[in-house]
Amino acid sequence: MKRFIVLFQLGLLVFSSQLWAQTSQVVDIPTRPSVTQRMIVLKVDNPKAAVVLFAGGHGGLQISPTGSLKWGEGNFVVRSRQMFAAHGLMVVVVDAPSDRQSPPYLGGFRQEPEHVADIKAVIAWLKQQINIPVWLVGTSRGTQSAAFIATQIAPSEGGPDGVVLTSTILADKRSRPVPQMPLGKIQVPTLIVHHKQDGCAHCKYEDLPQLMDKLTAVPRKELLTFEGGRTKGDPCQAMAYHGFNGIEQEVVTKIAEWITRK
Repeated sequence: MKRFIVLFQLGLLVFSSQLWAQTSQVVDIPTRPSVTQRMIVLKVDNPKAAVVLFAGGHGGLQISPTGSLKWGEGNFVVRSRQMFAAHGLMVVVVDAPSDRQSPPYLGGFRQEPEHVADIKAVIAWLKQQINIPVWLVGTSRGTQSAAFIATQIAPSEGGPDGVVLTSTILADKRSRPVPQMPLGKIQVPTLIVHHKQDGCAHCKYEDLPQLMDKLTAVPRKELLTFEGGRTKGDPCQAMAYHGFNGIEQEVVTKIAEWITRK
């Protein structure tokens, strides 16, 4: 279905260093019967590509019609969304769908066919707006969404044109971690981004080879590692090294350069 609803125009933002003007909107699109997907959309003139951002944790941002969030504002990709747009990327921040707007939100849902269908509709909507490459960018538990969706739908079937996994879930007793997914099915460029000092038990830096080695069918892959910044609080939360606290601009710049590399 081509119908979509623009709920609120949030205004114009200008980043003088990059000279990319941004307009921000809240958009609802239909995905499954009686289900809609809400998202914040940052548009720029003549975008080079589009990125769909998946927050970690339970993923229930609870985006209001005016664009405010009840949860997740501090998440790495969420708080960095304007940085992605400043590099000439159209940005979509996805919420949990309308039938998952209460706990556990995306918990137990990230590897379900319904989640794949919702994001496939998001990709289709983006392609209707402007025909540019669409990349899925997940952080922490958001990597379970981005990676799984890429294993389920190829670009020729309405899937993504590329994948970026930051602070990937490499080990987990509650749900299937990314290395245990059928990663050999991913056939698009894939970038892995990790902090060497990530203290989260689910994301140990030394476990990365089991992820990289399973990306056997991708045309291009790379592991980008970072050090430094600041860390505070729970090592699995956004203000720790796990969330690239204090080095967001450096990380986003490298990701944007990799996505737009010819």
